[in-house]
Amino acid sequence: MQKSVLLLRLVRVLFPLSVIGTVYIYFYPFFHKCHFPEPWTAPDWNEQCAHYVREPHIAPFRLLALGDPQLEGDSSLPGGAIEPPPSIPSIWRDTLGLSEEPRAWVDILQYDIPDLFVKWRKQIDLFGNDFYLAHQYRTMRWWTRPSHISVLGDLLGSQWSTDEEYESRSQRFWNRVFKGGLKVSTDITSPNETTGRVEVLGDDVLWEQRLINIVGNHDVGYAGDLDETRVDRFERAFGQVNWDIRFELPQFSLTNLNLNETTEKIPSLHIIVLNSMNLDGPVLSEKLQGDTYKFINDVISSRSAPVEDHTSATLLLTHIPLHKEDGVCIDGPFFDYFPSEEGGGIREQNHLSEHGTKSVLQGIFGLSGNKGAPGNGLGRNGLIVNGHDHEGCDVWHSIRYGEESWRAERYPPAQNTSESMSLPGIREVNPGLREITLRSMMGEFGGYAGLLSAWYDPGAGKWEFAFDYCSMGIQHYWWAIHIVDIVTIICILAIIPVRLLERLPDGNEGARHRGEKAMKRD
Repeated sequence: MQKSVLLLRLVRVLFPLSVIGTVYIYFYPFFHKCHFPEPWTAPDWNEQCAHYVREPHIAPFRLLALGDPQLEGDSSLPGGAIEPPPSIPSIWRDTLGLSEEPRAWVDILQYDIPDLFVKWRKQIDLFGNDFYLAHQYRTMRWWTRPSHISVLGDLLGSQWSTDEEYESRSQRFWNRVFKGGLKVSTDITSPNETTGRVEVLGDDVLWEQRLINIVGNHDVGYAGDLDETRVDRFERAFGQVNWDIRFELPQFSLTNLNLNETTEKIPSLHIIVLNSMNLDGPVLSEKLQGDTYKFINDVISSRSAPVEDHTSATLLLTHIPLHKEDGVCIDGPFFDYFPSEEGGGIREQNHLSEHGTKSVLQGIFGLSGNKGAPGNGLGRNGLIVNGHDHEGCDVWHSIRYGEESWRAERYPPAQNTSESMSLPGIREVNPGLREITLRSMMGEFGGYAGLLSAWYDPGAGKWEFAFDYCSMGIQHYWWAIHIVDIVTIICILAIIPVRLLERLPDGNEGARHRGEKAMKRD
């Protein structure tokens, strides 16, 4: 059978697979029906609001949340960076018989070539992984049109990278994976400590490009190895580790929200970016821990609305999840420490300690088991979004009046159990708060992206939140589809030249034709 016929048959099989796979991978949000949750109590947005709400019935604040990309580099290659096989310099000595025990060729065949093959395979994997992550970011941003974007920690894969390797991964982060994204500038993240920075939601369209980067353990280390040098290089590359900003609804929309135009309480959303890496101790740098707790105290005392003010809501973006009992999520409580001769600080942790958790729930959100506390202890309306646990989790944290210990339960079951404290009627009596831990955007975890909507409900007189996931699928789908695409294109391009070559007479056939012609002449 002619080779062109085989190629044509192969194309007939590969081409439809290629088209179907390519359409799916580039439009997967459409097939998975991915979109930001719509407000179930959407106000009647009119043309006045068109500059910050492009379409009716969509939330004014839409956060595309991405967790733990963990860009790896040379340090993840077996044996380090790719270099010439170490046995090559010995080949010449072996060839000349200068070595007592010639083994250079044996070492190259037995060790160096297999090691080099493994390194090249890993290098190709890292290269493809960058584009896999970039495809998620680009597709989700184009399809869902978020108003804000956040990467919830572990931007890079190792806090122990050299400065050169750290810079290389940072360049890949901005120029390949999150190409087109902008770092949040210091004039935004370094506001007046008393008043904080306040913007009108939707006025600055650059928020659709800015990346709210959260610091994670693989970026700077846990408390036991987090120092000023690592924090400085993270902030130079990705932005400050602690900062906050308040977004207010436009004043001219107050009429649409059925609010009094002269009211002093303009609905606002308070975004807090928190470095949770050193909330617990022992720490390597007490100064950095002091900076974190000073930031928390400044936010509470100067820049947070009173707990009774329901026109304000707080969205906390951080990395390490709050404490919860074993079995609530995939990761249970776990702490590991450096030996005393190395400082004795925290080497690793899955959750914040109970003390660190109280600092967040009772401090930042003002929740309390004391009914006599301001706002009956119900605290500020809000939500926590974090990363770290790659499997993801959705939890409701609650406390009963008169008790001191917090409890955590899965959020969906909490919505359907009579004993839950998250039911509307019960929440009025017992303080509680929802925490969403994002499932990782890495391929082995399904390439997940979080879609968070927030809007002000004039009927309830408070901000509402709704969350959904969108999964691209494991990285093998991305690789397989693009490999099929490449093979299909090669086969299509090869059909014509192969067919032309087949029509040319080969050497033996040409000689036979020339012999027949000579015989006829004779």
